[in-house]
Amino acid sequence: MGTTVEIKGISKSYVRNVRVLNPLDLTIAAGELFFLLGSSGCGKSTLLRIIAGLLKPDSGSILFNGTDITNAPPEKRKAAMVFQNYALWPHMTVFENIAFGLQIQGKKKAAVRETVMNMLELVRLSDCAERRIQSLSGGQQQRVALARALAVDPAVLLLDEPLSNLDARLRDSMRLEIRRICKERGVTAIYVTHDRREALSMADRIAVLDKGFLVQLGTPRQLYRRPVNNFVAGFLGDANFLRGTVAAFENGIAEIDCSCGRIRASAFGKLAIGCEVELMMRPEHLHFEKRPEDANGFTCVLKDGAYLGDRTEWHLFSGNDPVTVFETDPPHRTPGTEYRLHIDPARVIVLNN
Repeated sequence: MGTTVEIKGISKSYVRNVRVLNPLDLTIAAGELFFLLGSSGCGKSTLLRIIAGLLKPDSGSILFNGTDITNAPPEKRKAAMVFQNYALWPHMTVFENIAFGLQIQGKKKAAVRETVMNMLELVRLSDCAERRIQSLSGGQQQRVALARALAVDPAVLLLDEPLSNLDARLRDSMRLEIRRICKERGVTAIYVTHDRREALSMADRIAVLDKGFLVQLGTPRQLYRRPVNNFVAGFLGDANFLRGTVAAFENGIAEIDCSCGRIRASAFGKLAIGCEVELMMRPEHLHFEKRPEDANGFTCVLKDGAYLGDRTEWHLFSGNDPVTVFETDPPHRTPGTEYRLHIDPARVIVLNN
């Protein structure tokens, strides 16, 4: 069940010599929920439209289960798309919207009804079959659009920022719903977003794009914990960055001299003594309380803090370098006071620059 998608050397320019998408290679496994993540203009939506057949690439090929579909028209690809604005027909009922694609395929009336009712059950809208689209909430409309796309039994499901028009609370619940539905159906899904929370909470794997280039590919945990550079680290979450000089390197652990003193850190590859590097530390991995002897410890001055309900966000300085710390249910802390921070060396990452 599901379809393997191979993207080989795909590139695209809208203006001569200005590439929106540089030659790109990706393999997406059957049944995988795969995310294309990046800021506006990075090429993610362009790639999705090329896979759908709505745009023609300048170079490369796309294969579904080993079959080249690069030049096939959209209707021959068995790729269904869920758009940002849902693209539902307001003059039709929910049932009629979902049935439309099946009727175009020439399915018999009984088969259409059975499939539509199964889809409505899948998206938990069984009691909404005869309702008009205008009477539905944003989340319900999004589920109708998803049901319509899945009803035609697509080889690949393509989702173009489907949650961007929903409020924050509804987006949170719909993330779980979309993942559940895709996994229950076993469909291969390619999902475009600029929202890191969507990608981290839903994806099996994520491809991070920047200015038309594939920057890093991996699971949410891999990308969040081991970003390859400053861009990925900052795009996937809040991060502290410190510049420093390599003082020692042994067994994958580097000792870096920076504004807060000497810090031990995990490194991706071999580092030369004396070279300048950048360290990354996530705010939730820094702690005020005393840690075990092997933890890094350094002193910072507290500037201020912001209470955010589930945590407090503290802003400190080490020399001229800003340092942010997230703390749950903290005690009172006084601005202008020096505090000792601690972090596990395994949580300090030397980035590739």
